[in-house]
Amino acid sequence: MNSNNTMQKKISSALISVFYKDGLEPVVRELHRLGVTIYSTGGTQKFIEDKGIPCVPVENLTTYPSILGGRVKTLHPVVFGGILGRREIAQDLAEMKEYKIPEIDLVIVDLYPFEETLAQAKSADFKGSAAEAEKMIIEKIDIGGPSMIRAAAKNCRDLLVVAAKDDYAPLVKLLSDQNGETTFEQRRSFAAKAFEIVMHYDIAISNYFNPDTAVMNYGGNTQILRYGENPHQKGVFNGNLDGIFDKLHGKELSYNNLVDADAAVQLISEFPAFNLNARQEAVFAIIKHTNVCGIASRNSIKEAWDAALAGDPESAFGGVLVCNGNVDKGTAEAINEIFFEVLIAAGYDADALEVLKSKKNRILLTLKEKPHSTRQAKTLLNGVLCQDNDLGNYAEWKEAGGRATTPSEKADLDFANIVCKHLKSNAIALVKQKQLLGKGCGQTSRIDALRQSVEKAGQFNFDLHGAVLASDAFFPFDDCVKLGHQAGITAFIQPGGSIRDKDSIAYCEQHNLAMVITGLRHFRH
Repeated sequence: MNSNNTMQKKISSALISVFYKDGLEPVVRELHRLGVTIYSTGGTQKFIEDKGIPCVPVENLTTYPSILGGRVKTLHPVVFGGILGRREIAQDLAEMKEYKIPEIDLVIVDLYPFEETLAQAKSADFKGSAAEAEKMIIEKIDIGGPSMIRAAAKNCRDLLVVAAKDDYAPLVKLLSDQNGETTFEQRRSFAAKAFEIVMHYDIAISNYFNPDTAVMNYGGNTQILRYGENPHQKGVFNGNLDGIFDKLHGKELSYNNLVDADAAVQLISEFPAFNLNARQEAVFAIIKHTNVCGIASRNSIKEAWDAALAGDPESAFGGVLVCNGNVDKGTAEAINEIFFEVLIAAGYDADALEVLKSKKNRILLTLKEKPHSTRQAKTLLNGVLCQDNDLGNYAEWKEAGGRATTPSEKADLDFANIVCKHLKSNAIALVKQKQLLGKGCGQTSRIDALRQSVEKAGQFNFDLHGAVLASDAFFPFDDCVKLGHQAGITAFIQPGGSIRDKDSIAYCEQHNLAMVITGLRHFRH
């Protein structure tokens, strides 16, 4: 055999023990065609033999029958030795020979239908007692299945594991195309899926026994929160906050605090740490209900705070604050004048902390490192939706308007595009001199988002002449450009991609307005 990652392994024996038999027949027929020895148990053995395909009972290997009402069938050293034996280690092979343990090259095992049984027991159609329901549920906690799957996945260097009926058809094709041989990459891929299946199964069981702390398991510690999004909802955080934050002061973080803190960290991660010597500006932002309600970039943290707060002092009440630098005493004294829930900063001067700790419940966090997860997940319907993080701000910088952007417009457009990316769609951000003057977010139409942003800017007496506008998605019509121009906007940034892009571009050409097309949309739901 080759020792590299493409090493081929020929399947000569298979252990099959499954709850779901649908789709299994083509698998066993292909294995039989290839001359593979099949070991099996109970109902699976009967299913295979009824198809006229020879099958060796597992009891012939273990010398034990299925006992304890079927609870113990495969939990035996001969079975697990055949799965876990390392083919490249002489000692393993010698022991397998001594104890008459056959090498098993393929394990096809699925799991008892725990979640389906749980749903059945909770349904209106179930007429049994609570005790009967629990007994039925407990009996569907598989022991041998997860053990065999984990063992086979662990030893994927030597064997292939299939842990779901969805993979029966791909398995048949693989066996047929490769004449019963598999590569390490293929075995490793199946093993990865097997571990995911067992993890999901174990979490479902854990959640059954711990309904008050039922969570998706992302690793780390489980922290029971005071409540969830609202007081009547239970809330739990499962993860490693200590890897991201040092908590210096205040009450425990709530569900909503954590949601807003995540939004704050995602936003501030777009900007480099404040270092005036390196010409990196200070950025301060105020988050409310995951949306940016104030943000500005200036030459000092204090100036950035003042400008961010001025953008919408009303919405700042009770918000989560974040900055990309160190909080000094002067900034702390200014911040101390308003009520806020959480402040996240790169660090704090000692005298600044003394000021900020004057309110006992105020949460002060130091951001130690930015989250390194590359994926996002949310639960919905009967599952989990996952996606890559929205990285980057534009795929291109295409000047498409009536003129090129000025240096100041370009800086503002870049800043506005980042801000808009972190607003809920439909989103519009109006920026001038790297200060958010007005925003519209979470609207069902883009023109409404623009009206909201213009109105917000007017509420605090901002002059929009010379300001820029960012949109998280394309302009399907030229109405936004017209309304923005009427309000004083001189430059626009949007991803483009509408079949009517030319309408907005033509308006900019006619009125000497700048427009940048980025080629990258930033919907945020």
